[in-house]
Amino acid sequence: MTTPTPDGIAKTVSQLDLDGHDLPPSPAPSTPSNGRSKYALATELVYTESGDQYNSSSMPIYQSATFKGGPGQEYDYSRSGNPTRTHLERHLAKIMNANRALVVSSGMGACDVITRILKPGDEVVTGDDLYGGTNRLLTYMKDNGGIIVKHVDTTKLDRVKAALSDKTAMVLLETPTNPLIKIVDIAGIATAAHEANPNAVVSVDNTMMSPYLQNPLDLGADVTYESGTKYLSGHHDVMAGVIGVNSAALGDKFYFMINSTGCGLAPFDSWLLLRGIKTLAVRMEKQQANAMAIAQFLETHGFKVRYPGLKSHSQYALHWSQARGAGAVLSFETGSIALSERIVESTKLFGISVSFGCVNSLISMPCRMSHASIDPATRKERALPEDIIRLCVGIEDLTDLIDDLSQALVRAGAVTLTSEGFVAKETESEETGTTTQVVDEP
Repeated sequence: MTTPTPDGIAKTVSQLDLDGHDLPPSPAPSTPSNGRSKYALATELVYTESGDQYNSSSMPIYQSATFKGGPGQEYDYSRSGNPTRTHLERHLAKIMNANRALVVSSGMGACDVITRILKPGDEVVTGDDLYGGTNRLLTYMKDNGGIIVKHVDTTKLDRVKAALSDKTAMVLLETPTNPLIKIVDIAGIATAAHEANPNAVVSVDNTMMSPYLQNPLDLGADVTYESGTKYLSGHHDVMAGVIGVNSAALGDKFYFMINSTGCGLAPFDSWLLLRGIKTLAVRMEKQQANAMAIAQFLETHGFKVRYPGLKSHSQYALHWSQARGAGAVLSFETGSIALSERIVESTKLFGISVSFGCVNSLISMPCRMSHASIDPATRKERALPEDIIRLCVGIEDLTDLIDDLSQALVRAGAVTLTSEGFVAKETESEETGTTTQVVDEP
């Protein structure tokens, strides 16, 4: 079968995707032998069919920039397409419940591709608790591209509705948010946005949850994207960004941007991400279990903990109505910037890093690190506590992690260790004047 290409040269298409397009192919097949239409997700993460001529169990790395031949072949230049990248995109489309997936060089690269469809005068409604890089990109677009950006508390549906209009071209969401761990009603906002403007693109950064725990496309979103550097890879040995869509038109627009700018994921990085995805289920289950225990440990000892696995979270019910787990990122407040700094500097197993999603446990102060690009006045306006500590929990032994955190609390002076256990200390918040009491049972 042949189809005309834009330059008039006939191109042979070996297999069309679900929407009749040749790039990329349809989601990878799921063919259970027991008659079910799909395998369970944990199985889908591992199961792939590569079609390799030698029946390789692992998809080969086509480490080639170019492919010999003339018009009519499937691949010619790796900027436009590469077999290893195509296999990854097919696999991701399957596990993201998307008709099309695209991969680029980083999570922010994915966000950049998505926002490139905006034109001067377009309005973007987004949250007031955003990843620092996303905030930085939107600020640049507002200052230099004529884009109107409205930051609202996206946990309040009425405030989102008030900000929406027929000029709303995009709604950009995160849930849970980073680092305040606020929950956004994806379905409710998607419905409201499409009512205000049927052409509005609702895009959800799903990095904190990964496709294992949450599928925004199933909840009414038009686009789901995430940093593959985080949970999908799981080892912090590759940078990648992932975009999933069900709309052929959006998929074509994003592919055009990727092909034009050359930000598609390289073959070796595609292979690394494929390898990481296979262990997503086992890693996430272990990390969630550890995170839940640590969240309970900190809450029991008097800290204000933000984690959707805790029933004390004000949006616990909403989160569990749209997600299958609580994830492995939590944050807590000490009431003192200096105390928080000492805690962060005192851990050993929890490495100081701006990222998350790795098998290693990490600790950071967002206002000093990942969100430092947001000016102090804006952070204060958005109620981002300067003393907040973010924990990104890994797969280490739980006893060792809690011991490391306990020792850090002692060394930092948050608690005092006596023969009877931890002795309570009170710290007065430098921002609100409220008191945090750290206690322990004898």
